[in-house]
Amino acid sequence: RRYPTVEIRAETFNGSTHVPVPSDSAFLKALLFELRLIDDHIFVEHRDTCSRINHSSVYSVRTEGGDLWPVLAFQKSGLIYACIPLVEETLEPRPPLLTVSGLSQGLALLLGIVDYISPSRKNEAEMSAKIGQLRNLLIQACPLGTPLNTNIRSLNSSFDDIQETPADENQPAWRSNTYKGKPQVNVCITEKVKCMQYDKRDVVDMWQVYGAVNCKCDIEGAAPNVTLSLNLPTNGPPLQDIVVHHCVTSVDPAMLMSSSAEPLDDSVYNGPYKFPFIPPSDSFNLCYYTSQVPVPPILGCYQLIEEGSQLKITVNLKLHESIKNSFEYCEARIPFFNRGPIAQLEYKVSYGQLDLSREKSLLVWVIGQKFPKSLEVSLTGTVSFGTAGKEHPTDYVCTGNTAYVKLYFRIPDFTLTGCYVDQHSVQIFAPGKPKITASRELISSEYYIWNSKAPAPTTYKTLFD
Repeated sequence: RRYPTVEIRAETFNGSTHVPVPSDSAFLKALLFELRLIDDHIFVEHRDTCSRINHSSVYSVRTEGGDLWPVLAFQKSGLIYACIPLVEETLEPRPPLLTVSGLSQGLALLLGIVDYISPSRKNEAEMSAKIGQLRNLLIQACPLGTPLNTNIRSLNSSFDDIQETPADENQPAWRSNTYKGKPQVNVCITEKVKCMQYDKRDVVDMWQVYGAVNCKCDIEGAAPNVTLSLNLPTNGPPLQDIVVHHCVTSVDPAMLMSSSAEPLDDSVYNGPYKFPFIPPSDSFNLCYYTSQVPVPPILGCYQLIEEGSQLKITVNLKLHESIKNSFEYCEARIPFFNRGPIAQLEYKVSYGQLDLSREKSLLVWVIGQKFPKSLEVSLTGTVSFGTAGKEHPTDYVCTGNTAYVKLYFRIPDFTLTGCYVDQHSVQIFAPGKPKITASRELISSEYYIWNSKAPAPTTYKTLFD
């Protein structure tokens, strides 16, 4: 969807630095090229040079009229979600991302669309119907280019059902209806940890934590005011790259200035992080953040050596002593690419159990809900293969002994940063005593341990860039 009024405003704000948005087809081609979804086998200096490292989902897309920036884009379940936020100032020099308010609004809108479409991704007919309704929904959610309600699922797909503007002039547009009943607030902090471990002296291991604070506020009133605080333990790593929902009414500027692109120093804001806001009617993400934690939760070593027709594998995992030893699930998956089905398997595990996938191309080591008292587990074994068929996995990156173990886990009631919500600090300026529920969780995301006996591909070394 295009908004001519926004494009005119962009031209006014950006002046001589303005780059017009090309036609839809030209923009799509340029975006696919920038995302390396076409012509990825060709080296293009402005896109592929090592000196250009992207730390976010914000891109500069090269068009005939110049470099279009910022373009917010990411992939999810086989679809590309993209928007071009308005920058209300000149583009040269480029302003810091944290000062562009349109980025957080655009991200919130795209995530609302993801939340609306994702449940139907396995049903093509249902997905097509939902995408067909998006235009009507966007007219309500973002009528003139400014997001008013990013919870797309809460909107009506039919114009006949669109409610009139609330009679209460104090009610913000993002509160689509008013709640009647006992007040209650549910808050959940979800932290995800990405990790790349190599067990090599010349390659630095990398890990990153990013979190989201999800809220559901059932409170009476047209515009109830809520204040929520995030707290850190003593000496806990500060939150960085904080992006807040547009319903937040004010925020300490120092909170937004901490960036993971800059080295940490003693002056970094370390909380408590206060968020006063007027909540939408439905569930929403109050804020997003990253953090630089000192160690990854699970340290691993993977060795794979080819001896004749067999592979010898060794996997050692150690849970860091600072991590809560209570998992909802924890397993390590060991895929074997570009080979036939596993014909013979001999193994020994110190803890848990090892399963073979139905396709016989993946070992699943189920560690379970706890590590042993030593906090260390190990797996050794030999694997031999049959003749490869079309149904077995291939990967042009993981060839020969270049391989990985991928960890999947969830730890309830725990965050790697130590971030938590103090229920007693939640302030609600509305009648009645609210019920406040706070929870938190740590989930693995792209958690890889590479074979230390083979070179890890540089493609994966820059996963966080």
